[in-house]
Amino acid sequence: MPRAVDFHVHLPTPDWLDGSMAGYLEAAEAYFRSPAQRATLDQLADRYRGLGTMAVLLAWDAETATGRPRVPNETVAAACRGYPDVFTGLGSVDPHKGEAAVDEVANIAALGLRGVKFHPSLQAFAPDDPSFDPIFAACERHGLLALFHTGTSGIGARQPGGQGIQLGYARPVRLDAVAAAHPDLTVVAAHFGWPWHLELLAIALHKTNVYIDISGWSPRRIPPEVIGELRGRLSGQFLWGSDFPFLTPERCLDEFAALGLPDEVQAAVLHANAARILGLT
Repeated sequence: MPRAVDFHVHLPTPDWLDGSMAGYLEAAEAYFRSPAQRATLDQLADRYRGLGTMAVLLAWDAETATGRPRVPNETVAAACRGYPDVFTGLGSVDPHKGEAAVDEVANIAALGLRGVKFHPSLQAFAPDDPSFDPIFAACERHGLLALFHTGTSGIGARQPGGQGIQLGYARPVRLDAVAAAHPDLTVVAAHFGWPWHLELLAIALHKTNVYIDISGWSPRRIPPEVIGELRGRLSGQFLWGSDFPFLTPERCLDEFAALGLPDEVQAAVLHANAARILGLT
């Protein structure tokens, strides 16, 4: 078994960095104060294999809102088939595609992927808008988890108008309605929703089908309120991740270890919680 599961890994290849992220990459790199690290799938697999860590690869589809090309679900599924010891993955649907998005959820399940990734602020949709509920119902029906970007975004950061991206779409409270309506759907809130992290902690304390991933942040900079719940009542609902290629898994593993958490909490957050909701053996 891997010692850790990195729950948040974007493809460090041209299809995402130069395609889906065209025009957004420079602002994101400035926000993270680090250039995105490019790699082939072979190199990425070797890197995670050397760390004894599994990577959850993310597809991407924000075509309607951004006009940028998607990273097809088939691309991520092929990577997972090619490197099954280190890669598993989540698909993506553009919520604005309506019935086609619902159909694509079924395709994601057929491809053997484990869930669906949503980015409300970049996809410009409100998860609590009832018109999108059929998509989440399809995820629940097919046994797929739903991962949502929450909180602020490095994409568009420190740019005029934030490049048109509205952060309010990614406010964690919008997920409360989704989790309430679909109790058998595992809802994962990425990046712990800062600056609305207290809002997200309250939701996770209220609803056991809500999980929180800590990717996209240097672990040593995570707010103490978040660490307190991770260490305590919510240790079974937190997931470790990096947000590679912007933050490296090596840095995130080292800084997480330096938090001095009890061994059982580290084991849960690094591996056991992710293995449970992903259905890893």
